[in-house]
Amino acid sequence: MVGREELCRAIERALECSPGDETEVTAFAADSYLTRFAANHIHQNVAERDVNLSVKVVMGQQVGRASTNALSSQAVRETVAAAAGIARLQRPNPDFRGLPKAQPIRSVPAWDEATAGCPAAKRADAVKTIIDAAAAEGFEAAGAFSTAGYALAIGNSHGVMAYHPYTLARLSCVVMSGGGGGAGGEGGAGAAAGAGGGQSSGYAGQADAQLSELSPAAAAADAVDRCRRGRGAVAVEPGEYEVILEPHAAAVLVGFLGRLAFSARAYQEGRSPLCGRLGERLVSESINLWDDGLDPAGLPLPFDFEGVPKRRVELFSGGVAKGIVYDSLTAGKDGRESTGHATPAGWGPMPQNVFLGTGDATVEDMIASTRRGLWITRFHYTNPVHPVKTIITGMTRDGTFLVENGRVVGPVKNLRFTQSILGALDTVEAIGRRAVLSAGRAGGLCVPALKLGKFAFTGVTEF
Repeated sequence: MVGREELCRAIERALECSPGDETEVTAFAADSYLTRFAANHIHQNVAERDVNLSVKVVMGQQVGRASTNALSSQAVRETVAAAAGIARLQRPNPDFRGLPKAQPIRSVPAWDEATAGCPAAKRADAVKTIIDAAAAEGFEAAGAFSTAGYALAIGNSHGVMAYHPYTLARLSCVVMSGGGGGAGGEGGAGAAAGAGGGQSSGYAGQADAQLSELSPAAAAADAVDRCRRGRGAVAVEPGEYEVILEPHAAAVLVGFLGRLAFSARAYQEGRSPLCGRLGERLVSESINLWDDGLDPAGLPLPFDFEGVPKRRVELFSGGVAKGIVYDSLTAGKDGRESTGHATPAGWGPMPQNVFLGTGDATVEDMIASTRRGLWITRFHYTNPVHPVKTIITGMTRDGTFLVENGRVVGPVKNLRFTQSILGALDTVEAIGRRAVLSAGRAGGLCVPALKLGKFAFTGVTEF
């Protein structure tokens, strides 16, 4: 993989030839490998090596950006010139206070040689474990197993020069009864499961910086068990139910809340649900939520996309809204310091390493305490409906079960939900004792299972 020396040399070249008053350069390198499977066969094995150099040139309060995927001297010069040309055409941004100055950055180990160097044969063996478990039950498996090594380097004309290498292994699978099903991508697996014919499906997903932390056998057993349990699903009426959300389902709520609520840009623009409500209790007192890019459990990244060191930010403490996250632009507008949450161009600051505090319950405890509710494996096709009210909509998928009087009665057909996230988190009755990592390309969510007292379902499917 393109490493520290080459990335930092390209950054230095760009800084040296820039005509701007200030310049920022981001270099990102990736060696990624992906094995996809469907219908109990591996159908794709790909490897990709890529690099991206993004240059931000500042002239006064005019800012321009350009990027390239080549690191030659000529490509760097042309990219800097393009960014400078764009800057000259921009209107001055009165909120721009300048690029950040250099600060000490803590090193956090996040590289695993076994992950970075995982051979295709080892991924194939892992996939075979899943396929064999599915085939033994007469089921079909689809999914993806990816391994990757990444390197992020950032420098600017104020002396920032930060570098961080990290790895990521991800495994996702859907096991289906009957035929059909498509290939899974890195973020999911399979086509819409159980599309007619009484089919059932079960999902399992794992992610970690260290390859050794993944267990294909455990993933296979979990997905096969949910598929087996899911046969003979019946429809239930839409309405409000108690719900037991497995960690991958709970992570959808937490992830959307992070994007909708805690960005300083959203707060400044009046579209955050926290506007005027910081310091209020908005969710259950059992909810503690924070962002920490230095915690190794959450795929750490010790600095943001401006080279500012990350710091822990309390988001909810005892259900009380405590804080929002800043990049240098939004921090300057509020007269504050960046919290180290700049994202790639145009996104605005976002929490990227989110942790939901664990509790002391097991999923079995949650089921036992449920009078009438739904046990949900995961959600899909989820989108915001009303950001300020944190209302989102989506569907259940790959294992949804009816629970009555403390026991699992049987599988039900998938339902559409339309629900306020804050409203749902204000009804927390139990929190799981173990958090599960859901990974993004840079950062992730560590979220346990949740038992919620009320969750609104607005429609039922035919599968």
